Amino acid sequence: MAPERTAWLALLPPLATALYYTLPASLQQNLWITFSPQLLAYASLAAWALLNRGWKTMLRLDVQRIGPGLKRGALVGVALGAVNLSLILQVIPALGGDVLFLRETPHAKAPAWVMFPVGIAVIGMLVELNFRGFQMGRLLTLLGQSPAGKLSAILVSALVFSFDPFMVRVFHHLHWIAVWDGLIWGVLLLQTRSLYATMAAHTVEVSILYVSLKLWFG
Repeated sequence: MAPERTAWLALLPPLATALYYTLPASLQQNLWITFSPQLLAYASLAAWALLNRGWKTMLRLDVQRIGPGLKRGALVGVALGAVNLSLILQVIPALGGDVLFLRETPHAKAPAWVMFPVGIAVIGMLVELNFRGFQMGRLLTLLGQSPAGKLSAILVSALVFSFDPFMVRVFHHLHWIAVWDGLIWGVLLLQTRSLYATMAAHTVEVSILYVSLKLWFG
């Protein structure tokens, strides 16, 4: 396979995320600006893919890894879904944290048939393609495969995911849950070498949370 080109494009979304938090509050409320790091990420991903013929392998989308990746990812998703559901419904309210705002998120207000299961699956695949496949994967290229390089790639991609402006805008203080989600999905990607595993984990976890919260809040 030819050497990877323009891996540095994956640095643009984290930079855009960091710059977002330097803006005045009035500009941060602009929806286009809120989405700008993600829009830049997908544009960077498209440009990077056009310049790398082996982009599917580089993103860990090899077809032969679909089956094992989906199975292992689904198990991780079930475990994370159970843990995070307990945090949201029991631990956080017991500590005085608000979770009732979850009834007013765009995901909650969207028709259930749009979100479950297709909408959640599409979101899970796109998010993992961006944060783990593209951003974390390119960070591994730039930082190397040493323990320090792997740890840094996992940590940076998890933090950028958790502090994505849209994530913070919608989920407020609960966006911190995305930090350990991102860390676990990052480790899962390294262990399985399959982006299908993190896509499955993300989709299964969010499906559990979505259905459970729908039933809980009525």
